[in-house]
Amino acid sequence: MTPVQPATAPVTVIAPDGSVRKADDPAIAPDDCKIMYRAMVAQRMLEERGTKLQRQGRIGFYIGGLGQEAVGAGGALALRPDDWITPSYRSPAFVLVRGVSIQKLVHQCYGNARDNTKGRQMPNHYSFREANFVSLSSPLATQIPHATGIAMAMKLRGDGNVVLCDFGDGATSEGDFHTGLNFAAVFKAPVVFLCQNNGWAISVPVSRQTASAGFAVKARAYGMPGDRVDGNDALAVYAAVRAAAERARAGGGPTLIEAVTFRMGSHSSSDDWTKYRAKAEVEEWAKRDPIERFRRYLEQRQGWTAAAEKALREKIEAEIEAAIKEAEGTPEPPLASMFEDVYAALPAHLRRQQAALIDEQRATKTDRDASMAFPL
Repeated sequence: MTPVQPATAPVTVIAPDGSVRKADDPAIAPDDCKIMYRAMVAQRMLEERGTKLQRQGRIGFYIGGLGQEAVGAGGALALRPDDWITPSYRSPAFVLVRGVSIQKLVHQCYGNARDNTKGRQMPNHYSFREANFVSLSSPLATQIPHATGIAMAMKLRGDGNVVLCDFGDGATSEGDFHTGLNFAAVFKAPVVFLCQNNGWAISVPVSRQTASAGFAVKARAYGMPGDRVDGNDALAVYAAVRAAAERARAGGGPTLIEAVTFRMGSHSSSDDWTKYRAKAEVEEWAKRDPIERFRRYLEQRQGWTAAAEKALREKIEAEIEAAIKEAEGTPEPPLASMFEDVYAALPAHLRRQQAALIDEQRATKTDRDASMAFPL
């Protein structure tokens, strides 16, 4: 399926060799650049280890974003700390930038008693209130109307915050995409819609998702600005999200940003990309690796050295190892926790079920139930 007209070239800030024209450099503070880079590297290393843990049967599932690390890192840093994020499942860099520890991410992957979602979510389906990071879900596009609703509440309260809504190209085929963007545009909700166009919705290529020239162009139909940026360029993502967030904060309403990137790995640990993609395509995109590009930028502009790179990776590796050890030594969530967090006061029928569970546990002298897939 051929688009009516070719898509515009995505805006790039960092050249493949790491150079940046002075006029284009957003001049991020050196310490903030290191935060971004650390988040990108940590996401990559967590994915490498998480995939192995799944293959070894130590966790049940892993979904990664190999090659997409720049979107989460650049997008998160462009926001204020009190802004909110409604995410998709492919970018833990969002919360790593916001200071969530590797240990908390690993606990969630194991679904143990120290998992803040208490084993009720699949691995990588994070939720962190302290980071204003809304719980994500597997169904596509559900976070888009949520983002618009949260943004409208912010607007009505006049608190000056914005919402960053992250989703993939496949989500644009859902009705929630139209509903969320149309409502946000009409009522000028302070929300930034960030579409990670990674080329594939599992095994479905972009050519089967839309006949338009990319996704940013769809913004015209809703009456909002649309920007198309290089999603493998952390500075390009940062600059676009920062501008859109400030526009929304000033009352200018929403923006749709299309970050053009590529998922270099499989959709998840349940998928095999070699069944539907050509190896040459993946190899070509590997040459545009966002981590390597940002590393070259740091080398040229901030004196990043091979020694600093080695130290960073060793530190992250040690954190991951310690986190896995801690997670595997932590028990599962108690079954009784299934009654928590829904009601301020348990209704009578659930109090009876809770009492029955406690009696059963006393009788069997165990807090486990082999018939239940808990944690998930």
